[in-house]
Amino acid sequence: MDYLKRLFPEAKFEPVDERLLVEARKRLDSLTKPVGSLGRLEEIASRLYAIVGGTACLSVSPAIFYTVAADHGVASQNVSPYPQEVTRQMVENFLEGGAAINCLTRAFGLALRIVDAGCAGKPFPADPVLISRRLGEGTDDFSVGPAMSVETCEMGLKAGFEIGANAAAFGYDCVGVGEMGIANTTAATAIYCAFLDLDPEKIAGPGTGASPEMVKRKARVVRKALGANAEAVASGNPLRILAALGGFEITEMAGIMLACAAFRIPVIVDGFISSAAYVAARAFFPGLKDYAFISHKSAEPGHMAVTEALGVRPFLDLGMRLGEGVGAALLYPLLRGACVIFNEMATMDQAGVSDRSG
Repeated sequence: MDYLKRLFPEAKFEPVDERLLVEARKRLDSLTKPVGSLGRLEEIASRLYAIVGGTACLSVSPAIFYTVAADHGVASQNVSPYPQEVTRQMVENFLEGGAAINCLTRAFGLALRIVDAGCAGKPFPADPVLISRRLGEGTDDFSVGPAMSVETCEMGLKAGFEIGANAAAFGYDCVGVGEMGIANTTAATAIYCAFLDLDPEKIAGPGTGASPEMVKRKARVVRKALGANAEAVASGNPLRILAALGGFEITEMAGIMLACAAFRIPVIVDGFISSAAYVAARAFFPGLKDYAFISHKSAEPGHMAVTEALGVRPFLDLGMRLGEGVGAALLYPLLRGACVIFNEMATMDQAGVSDRSG
């Protein structure tokens, strides 16, 4: 927390008032339904009520989603079946509107911005959908040393925080985050192992479709990275760990999430890689757990171990491992549904419905 105060002196990082969760539950229990019958939709409504400080009318609209892209030096260790240039090609696809995240955000009426946090090659041409916050042309190979300097990591956190702060300033009531970056499941695996003390062999997965032999190589590369950056990992300092093992997109997503907490905006977290940004951001501010919704259980085998270690239960289980923010976008309608239930459903007294007896 002292670090956050230094980096963002004007921001307020406070956990939600748990009394508001109780207050929300009382209202939900008074509605024309059996108590608790809407299941986790009621959990969503209660958390939204607490996030916004107990306002009478809940809203997650308008909403904006960010797909943050960057490249990784560890791709040189043959940890992905796809070449590194696919990151850039997919960003171009995002900008043309042809990816899954484009389809879903259009369908659900969500604003979408693509963030270039550091893709290999020259900067992309200016585009209304593009936000350029380049920290370089991809991280260094963290299997032999830090992915980036501490100073660069700070720049990334600040860049992400600025993006999130701008969302608040423009009146968005909800933010979603997703990513794109070849080899970023390797970086995410390393982050989980460092922050949550998990084993690379249990967390490393196929990512974009790696063979079993490539998955084994990925685990070996992560273990090597943990050794090469052992001093940073042992320090327990979240900034040093993130700098040593993170990606530019993971760092900026962490900054976006921290801004959402500071400005009391719910943030929907996508899958395996976005959850790694959440883990890093939560190490800076544990209260982030109150503001973040882990959208779905990734088909990456290690994601279950991660969510169990975090003590969270994703809301969706659709067998997906695409990234981009797709899982986060699919959760968004449930947040809207929770708002409508909380705001508009009649109470037992209003509807003249008899409450249960005994």
